[in-house]
Amino acid sequence: MDLLNFFKDILSEPAFLMGLIAMVGLIALRKPAHKVMTGTLGPILGYLMLAAGANVIVTNLEPLSQMIQHGFNITGVVPNNEAITSLAQEVLGVETMSILLVGLVFNLIIARFTRYKYIFLTGHHSFFMACLLSATLGAIGFKGVLLVLSGGFILGAWSAISPAIGQKYTLQATDGDEIAMGHFGSLGYYLSAFIGSLVGSDSKSTEDIEIPEKWSFLRNTTISTALTMIVFYLIACFKAGPEFVGSLSQGQNPYIFAIVSALSFAVGVAIVYSGVRMILADLIPAFEGIATKLIPNSVPAVDCAVFFPYAPTAVILGFAFSFLGGLIGMFILGAIGGVLIIPGLVPHFFCGATAGIYGNATGGRRGAMVGAFINGLFLAFLPAFLLPVLGQLGFSNTTFGDFDFGVIGILLGKIGNSLGHLGVFVIMAALLAALIIPSFMSQKDTAINNEQ
Repeated sequence: MDLLNFFKDILSEPAFLMGLIAMVGLIALRKPAHKVMTGTLGPILGYLMLAAGANVIVTNLEPLSQMIQHGFNITGVVPNNEAITSLAQEVLGVETMSILLVGLVFNLIIARFTRYKYIFLTGHHSFFMACLLSATLGAIGFKGVLLVLSGGFILGAWSAISPAIGQKYTLQATDGDEIAMGHFGSLGYYLSAFIGSLVGSDSKSTEDIEIPEKWSFLRNTTISTALTMIVFYLIACFKAGPEFVGSLSQGQNPYIFAIVSALSFAVGVAIVYSGVRMILADLIPAFEGIATKLIPNSVPAVDCAVFFPYAPTAVILGFAFSFLGGLIGMFILGAIGGVLIIPGLVPHFFCGATAGIYGNATGGRRGAMVGAFINGLFLAFLPAFLLPVLGQLGFSNTTFGDFDFGVIGILLGKIGNSLGHLGVFVIMAALLAALIIPSFMSQKDTAINNEQ
């Protein structure tokens, strides 16, 4: 059990996973020892920097969320992947860990022997999905080896298929860089890109917005992010009132606290950008070793934050319009008598920002705004529909927040409750067919959809 826990901790830590992948690639390329060492440490340090930046962002979004809930008198459920995963581990720890390990193995096998050559490197999202699968399949009646193998196959298959579905959009968003989306909000990003292609054919990119000379400082991403967030925080602070904000600020002046939190948020974004650059600088060259020697033409599927530097303006625009969509979705749910899903600022920032990037890639600023807005609506409705499935296990006060978790959880829950084990086996058969058929249709060695 200790050994299994050790491997679970390694595989659920994206920094180590990226480092191991880079090390294997560099060894396959027969690089000298000192280059293997530096090339392995680069992605590890880069991801830890990214995680540190993300932690700063999350830490400073928490008081903003509390101010909004108090100031606007909103009560309900806040979707949070980490919260529900920590709850589930008390009863599903072994199952989740086992599905995670088996899922990674299936992902590598699929990448080696099919045209889905995407290696999913975002370990914490794999861990969240393993938790969702153990909960939903367990509720349907799967147990023991059958639960682990079924959940592991679904995890491994979706880890390979989900990057492929929208890889043509990813190539547009990254200007052809050889990376893929390794994040289980992917369906929302691809939907945003599709919507962008419909509404923004003549819309300029968010990154081409013409700014007069006196406003040229806004081209500095860190400064423009800071100014935007100061407005958000001050409005929330004013609405919540100095007494409530004072309880959050530990005696600091409420408005100073709001401004410092906004500036700290901007610093977190800057740290994320620096970490991303460090990851890409070392991981992509090292990945050539895996792509040429071990798993030919493999493509690394990486965290959504890695895409932020490609369109920094779309990041802020996407966050704002995704949050707006979440608010409107919450009001709609309230009007129809559903559970109130309070917009979680963490999923709306990371997922909304990425939706903005994808919408911008196909439809410019109009695509970024509309695509992120639709993504925000789904981030309200999907957790609401997923909640009853998870509520059967006692997780009634929280739910998963990202797009793919909602789709897969609802699909498994509804079909499983209607058809039992047979329904799940039908889903698994469909995934298997999707993995195998492209190899018969075309004998190309390149990863499916990885061509512009």
